[in-house]
Amino acid sequence: MRIIIAGAGDVGFHLAKLLAYEAHDIDIIDMSDDRLQYVSNHLDVQTVKGNSTSIKVLEKAQVCKADLLIAVTESEATNITTCMIGKQLGAKKTISRITNTEFLHKKDILDHQKIGIDEVISPESLAAKEIKRLLKESAVTDLFNFEQGILSLVGITIDGNSELKDKSLVETAYLNPDHNFSTVAILRDKETIIPHGDNRFHEDDHAYFICQPNGVDRVLSLAGKSSKDIKNLMILGGSKIGIQTASLLNKKYNIKLIEQDRDKCFELADQFHNVMIINGDGRDVELLKEEGIDDMDAFIAVTGNSETNMISSLVAKNHGVPKTISLVENIDYIHLSQNIGVDTMINKKLIAASFIFRYIRKGEVVNHTSIHGVDGEIVEFEVKDCSKILGQELKSLGFPKGAIVGGVIRNGKGITARGNFQFEPKDRVVVLSKPECIRKIEDFFK
Repeated sequence: MRIIIAGAGDVGFHLAKLLAYEAHDIDIIDMSDDRLQYVSNHLDVQTVKGNSTSIKVLEKAQVCKADLLIAVTESEATNITTCMIGKQLGAKKTISRITNTEFLHKKDILDHQKIGIDEVISPESLAAKEIKRLLKESAVTDLFNFEQGILSLVGITIDGNSELKDKSLVETAYLNPDHNFSTVAILRDKETIIPHGDNRFHEDDHAYFICQPNGVDRVLSLAGKSSKDIKNLMILGGSKIGIQTASLLNKKYNIKLIEQDRDKCFELADQFHNVMIINGDGRDVELLKEEGIDDMDAFIAVTGNSETNMISSLVAKNHGVPKTISLVENIDYIHLSQNIGVDTMINKKLIAASFIFRYIRKGEVVNHTSIHGVDGEIVEFEVKDCSKILGQELKSLGFPKGAIVGGVIRNGKGITARGNFQFEPKDRVVVLSKPECIRKIEDFFK
């Protein structure tokens, strides 16, 4: 595909990085020499300097030949205008990053396609949905269900009291007699390890498993963790993400929302009748204690300041809150969650880039998700009658070392695949793959 990305910020760069592995023809437009130089130094893509709303700049990027134009600059107006002009100049499909969620919620009265936009995405709205997903289980750092939980991706931290600590995958086989989970990734510092038999679990590792339904509890038991229902949660920050999160969750949970701006508190109180709005500074430990931080099951910090979010989440963790989620702007901070004690750090720009990546791949794969901080993608493929993967045992297929089969959904049942497993047509296969291996993996299913 020929793809043009307007905006070389975090969203544009990460998206281009994901797409570059797939041999797409990519142009990135930005007005900053420094950003474009950074892109050129790290990615094999073409760069065009200029304003993406300029017809001359879009023509220089050969927008008339573009299969997809993606506008992800910091300016909503620029993104919308870029898509409108690009569509008129011949771009086949367009995607616009927006901040005004009315564009999402008023689709019945606003036809995006009539103005030249095929898809709109809101990083704030996507981040709120990600928070909702992460709250499904208090004891894990990440959770993603396939087919309503027939298989699940589960992330945990290896603590000092975990039975897995210091053991290799081979040595832990006896702990999994029913073969109801498979280890698919280990995140250690900033390194993503696709594990094999001799890889060991270390204390403070983030480990990821594909589990059958009964395997989730087994993994939690081995990790020395117990599940707890989440009922009471505290949101720090009446930001767009905070508001979106409260909107998604207020019917299911008892929510307290802390906001420092007094005027905004009155607005939020008018908007949410079943959310307790508290005016105060979330960095004030005494305030958090007065408002019942010790009784919270989850703490979500989504102010505009990454350091405030991390520190307040640590305070919550020190007061025994089982689940903490912190929004960070700096992508490099995500890896710190392993070392400082916050359960999960999320970055809205990475979430947006991954969403666009899934949109582009729609139709080629059944399902696709990213794991926070992990240099890998979870991809679900369907085995066809002509797939190369048929008729051979998994261990003899020659899968790339940068990928691993975690599980298979067959006739409505989840299976964790071992070396002697053989695939059948219509199997749904869950694979964790480093980005550079995804195209190689796709070939097995063609």
